[in-house]
Amino acid sequence: MKVLLDILILLVGFVALIKGADWFVDGSAAVARRFRVPGVIIGLTIVAMGTSAPELAVSTSAAIQGSNEIAISNVIGSNMFNLLMVLGICAIIHAVPVDKVILKRDYPVNLGITIMLFLFAGLPAVLNGDLFNHGMAEDVGTVSRICGILCLVIFVGYLIFLIRDAKKNKVEEEEKEEAPMPPWKCILLILIGIGLIVGGGEAVVYGAKEIALAAGMSETLVGLTIVALGTSLPELVTSIVAAHKGQVDMAVGNCIGSNIFNILLILGVSTTIHPIGVKVANVWDLIILIAVSIVTMIFCFNKRRINRGEGIVMVLMYLGSMVFAIVR
Repeated sequence: MKVLLDILILLVGFVALIKGADWFVDGSAAVARRFRVPGVIIGLTIVAMGTSAPELAVSTSAAIQGSNEIAISNVIGSNMFNLLMVLGICAIIHAVPVDKVILKRDYPVNLGITIMLFLFAGLPAVLNGDLFNHGMAEDVGTVSRICGILCLVIFVGYLIFLIRDAKKNKVEEEEKEEAPMPPWKCILLILIGIGLIVGGGEAVVYGAKEIALAAGMSETLVGLTIVALGTSLPELVTSIVAAHKGQVDMAVGNCIGSNIFNILLILGVSTTIHPIGVKVANVWDLIILIAVSIVTMIFCFNKRRINRGEGIVMVLMYLGSMVFAIVR
């Protein structure tokens, strides 16, 4: 009975996260339109941040509760899910074109900060030979507050550069005039969205921890699989709907932007609140994430599109990584 209640809390938390993120994005975008902020900036900032809001809520809640294994595993798992499953499924539905600006600017940033995280969290363990001399659940390092603050500084700098670059390269477009949303409704959507995101994050962390305890699973595995999948649903739903409508050009930007936000903002905030202990399993997951990022980048550079065959390979890679996470 207790397990069923925990599962119900977990599911309710996921629903609250997704709906909260949806309303938060709608309200924020309406405010941006009212103040005549260009649509490209809305997409690159508000939408990316909105779809990453569930990860932020879960990881911050986990950090406050001291469940740091969930915080770092959630970020790594979400980034892996975005690259392999979201882009892979979209490519299976419809070949995904990749904008050259994303290849030259955003993807290198994504790969660079992933490697930076590995240097802080995993390199000492590799140099000390801890990957083969310790069990998967043993602590082999720490992501310190200094790393968290550095991530936040880089995030602010990246965001400023992104906005300036978008304004400089803005293309004037004829847009259909939409009836502006009343200010009270914008504020209401934003506030309710934030409330659902925070409450949902608390529920997901609690439910996931209790289920892990009952099933004998580690928090690292739960964060890497169940929580990561649940908090990545906004990116998955958004991209699949876009693919069905033939508007797949935004899929790569959405995933890469969310991954950058996950490491710089979410892990930055979580680590600044409370330093995160790194386990052997986390180091292996980071190595896999770097390898996955490189493979996906190769697919993106191949004729600047991800085709159906590559999408199938990406989905199979994700399933393989999950099997490894479960059996290790």
